[in-house]
Amino acid sequence: MRVIGLMSGTSYDAIDAAAADLSLAGDSLVLEPLGMVSEAYDEELREVLAAALPPGVTSLAEVCRLDTGIGQAFAAAAVRADRELCDSSAELVASHGQTVYHWTDGGKVHGTLQLGQPAWIAEATGLPVVADFRPRDIAAGGQGAPLVGLVDLLWLRGRPGTPVALNLGGIANLTAPDGTAFDTGPACALIDAAARGFSGGTMAYDVDGALAARGTVHEPLLRRLLDEPYYALPAPKTTGKELFHLGYLRDALAGFGTLRAEDVVATLTMLTARTVADAVLALGATEVIVSGGGVANPVLMRMLGQRLPGPVVRTSDELGLASDAKEAYAFAVLGFLTAHGLAGTEPGATGARHASVLGSITPGRDGLRLPPPGARAPKRLVVA
Repeated sequence: MRVIGLMSGTSYDAIDAAAADLSLAGDSLVLEPLGMVSEAYDEELREVLAAALPPGVTSLAEVCRLDTGIGQAFAAAAVRADRELCDSSAELVASHGQTVYHWTDGGKVHGTLQLGQPAWIAEATGLPVVADFRPRDIAAGGQGAPLVGLVDLLWLRGRPGTPVALNLGGIANLTAPDGTAFDTGPACALIDAAARGFSGGTMAYDVDGALAARGTVHEPLLRRLLDEPYYALPAPKTTGKELFHLGYLRDALAGFGTLRAEDVVATLTMLTARTVADAVLALGATEVIVSGGGVANPVLMRMLGQRLPGPVVRTSDELGLASDAKEAYAFAVLGFLTAHGLAGTEPGATGARHASVLGSITPGRDGLRLPPPGARAPKRLVVA
């Protein structure tokens, strides 16, 4: 089955559309990557989205407009991916949507909201669309994140030692071969917030780690940031920009006087490296396979490598999945599993009571024709 996976993460800078040929072969799920295209959000839509996200306030009217606008943007990305990567032969679209709120309280997740109405995608492509992946896991008592846990487990299975998959997006999450999966804390979320805040909005992120490279880690600020209670919570756990946002950073900076932007960004980059490395080392990892936008930040990768002297650190590119497309491919896999009536979660990864078939399906132009039932759940993921 030829599937397009659509993903926009907590950095909300662009929509990634990755296409793959997926097939079941015995106990393996075989993934042949077909490539990825990326579509930046329209600047006006991005500004409205940024204003609506925590700690901002919004209205139901804005939520409705965003659901439509994001759905249309995802639809455009899917149409382009079908045309450029699939020669207009895609059979299914799997859309993560744009997370705007993940409702956590007392270590428990009560709900989640991803915008990007899938009807726009189905109408534009004519294809069935699997969307709204997270709520079913939450209804089953899980955290609803990180949902790539099952895909990582299938992918890591059979590798020697104790491999760990690490994604450095807005939030950092990892998966270990024993089924442990959780968000470690911010990856680029606070770095991006600082870059925007100090530049008056002209910088969306620390390009190539240039700010961090010119800065010096401010140890008192780092110690204050490390006192965040989230880091001490046991797994499974999840977090997001509901906690780690510009207001959070401003509160952390209170009382330090005027700090150089470069020093703040260097400190936040070290915060990510430190919290990720502590989590990885606690798992006894022998190999760390890194993906996500943070891979493009050489300062972050260098700091992380320095704090992980034991494990081998490599990017997912070395194993056949482009680091900037890996999460989009993961949702293509989850969509494929849903279409085949197969569970897309590992209960140990999210804390759910049981595994669940994820998402809701919007029929395509010709109705809904799902594969015949009876497929066996795969035990490993093979990248062709």
